Amino acid sequence: MKKIKLFVALAISAGIIFSGCGASNTVKGAAIGGGGGVVAGTIVGALIGQGKGAAIGAAVGGVVGAGAGAIIGNKMDKQKAELEQINGTQVETVTDCNGLQAIKVVFDSGILFASGKSELSIASKTSLTNFATSLKNNPDTDVAIYGHTDSQGGDNVNVPLSEKRALSVQNYLAMQGVGAGRMAAFGRGSSEPVAVEDTRGVQALNRRVEIYISANAQMIQDAEQGR
Repeated sequence: MKKIKLFVALAISAGIIFSGCGASNTVKGAAIGGGGGVVAGTIVGALIGQGKGAAIGAAVGGVVGAGAGAIIGNKMDKQKAELEQINGTQVETVTDCNGLQAIKVVFDSGILFASGKSELSIASKTSLTNFATSLKNNPDTDVAIYGHTDSQGGDNVNVPLSEKRALSVQNYLAMQGVGAGRMAAFGRGSSEPVAVEDTRGVQALNRRVEIYISANAQMIQDAEQGR
């Protein structure tokens, strides 16, 4: 019983830390990077990352110190501010599997692709070019690209389509000079909707590409050394 109460208390504490109005990634990074980082990071990662918290970032093992978490949070703050200036993007803070601050960027597939297609639209290339510039300016991160579709058409159509869309984004970013080795692309089909499709016009919300930017091992190592 005591263990259960402790777990609940930790969960509530994590919620309080991350629900603070206006709390920067630097502050959040320091909070997660402290001694309770493993438990809090796992809980918050699962919540903020919509179940993908454990899949974001490459696990480095051990607990990242509070100082390193603050340094990484500060870097993520700066890049998030850059990305928010790009047209057609929704940018928010998430948590990676190391309990460190990461960035989630969502592109509406209507911006990137024509209906049922995986070829990038001409208009979308400007946004992705600017996105690539930010990635190149912040090289010590890993980039995970997820394609999503609505539920129309079934998995036989949607899974391959979502994979092709994610790969189209990855390939374009690579053409713009983003290192292919730091990127990975995945297709989720219609398995992770963000809206219930029983309302008129809601299907478009589920047709999207999500990109997660997380600290790589080099950034974590540098942060641990105060850089």
